[in-house]
Amino acid sequence: MIDVRDRTRIDTAIAEALDRTRTQAARLGGGFEALGDAIARAATGGKRFRPALVTAAFEAFGGDIDDSPEVYHVATAFELLHTAFVVHDDVIDNDTERRGIPNIGGEFRERARRAGAGDSGAARLGDTAAILAGDLLLHESTRLVATADVDTATRRTLLDLLDDAVYVSAAGELADVENSVIPADTRADEALATAFNKTAVYSFRAPLAAGAVLAGAPADARRVLEAAAGDLGLAFQLVDDLIGAFGTAADAGRESGADLREAKQTPLVALARESTAWARVNDALLVAYTGPIAVRDAQRELEASGARERLRDLIDDTLARVRRTADDAALPAEATLLLDRLADRIAGRVP
Repeated sequence: MIDVRDRTRIDTAIAEALDRTRTQAARLGGGFEALGDAIARAATGGKRFRPALVTAAFEAFGGDIDDSPEVYHVATAFELLHTAFVVHDDVIDNDTERRGIPNIGGEFRERARRAGAGDSGAARLGDTAAILAGDLLLHESTRLVATADVDTATRRTLLDLLDDAVYVSAAGELADVENSVIPADTRADEALATAFNKTAVYSFRAPLAAGAVLAGAPADARRVLEAAAGDLGLAFQLVDDLIGAFGTAADAGRESGADLREAKQTPLVALARESTAWARVNDALLVAYTGPIAVRDAQRELEASGARERLRDLIDDTLARVRRTADDAALPAEATLLLDRLADRIAGRVP
C-alpha cells in the first residue's frame, strides 16, 4: 500500500510536524521540553497506513502526487490524530508501556520517581503528561489541515472530515469504557456500533475521503468510497478484537489476551453471550485478569462457544460487502483496485 517514495515523503512530513512541536516545547523549557521529546518518540515509526490511505486515495482519483505537497501535510494530520488517540487510550487503559517500552505516561512516571516522587505522585504526573501530549497532538493535527495550501471550500470539507472523525471516535471510546464498567448485557449490535465508531471513521473513512477530496473527486464517487471505507474500518476493528483476545503478544503489541484481562465488552464477547455456552464463557472471563492460565481458559471457552467462528464470518461478510461496493461504476478503476487491496490486507490479519 505504501511505496518507498511515499513512505519517505510521509516520514519527512511527519518529522517536520514533530520538529515544530519539539521546538515549541523547548521554548518553554523544563518538563515541557521533555514532553516535546516524548511526543516525538511516540509518533516515530509505525506502519503509517492512515497517511498512506490519504495519498493512495488521492492518486486513485487522479491526483498528481508530485505536484501536490499539501497532500502530505493532510496525510500527516491523520497520523498525528492516530497518535493522539493512542496516547489518550493508554491513559484510559492504565497502560504504561507500548510494544514493550515505556509510553509517554510511563516515561513521566520514571521521571517523577527519579526526582523523588512516590507512586501516587508518579502516576499523577504520568497521566498528566500523557493527557497533555494527546491534546497537543490533536491541536497539531487540526492546525495542519487548517493551514494546508488548498482553496477555502476544500479546507472546510477537510476540517469537517476531521471534526467528524474526532467526535465519532470519542463517542466510540466512551461507549467502549461504559460497556466494560457498567453492569449490563451489551448486545451484539451495540458492540458492533462501538467497534465502528472507535476505528472506522478516523482510520479509514476520513483519510480515504480526504485524499479523494484533495483530488477533486465528485460527490457520488465520494459517497460510494465512504460507504466501502466504513466497512473496511469495521472489519479492521473486528480483526483487532480477535487479535486482542487470541493474537500473540507480537501481533497485539502487548501481552496476549489483554482484552480478556481487561474485561472488554467487544463484539466477540457479545456474540458469546448469545450462545448456549455463555455461562461457562462468563465464568472464565470473570477470572481472566488473574493470569495467563486463566486467559487461556477464557480463550478455550470463547472458541468452544462458536463466537470466534461467528466473528470471523462477520468479518468475511463485511469484506465481501466492501468488494461489492467497490465495483460501483461511480468509482474509477484505481479506486476499486485500492479498496480490493485493502480488503485483502485486512483479511490477511485475521488470527
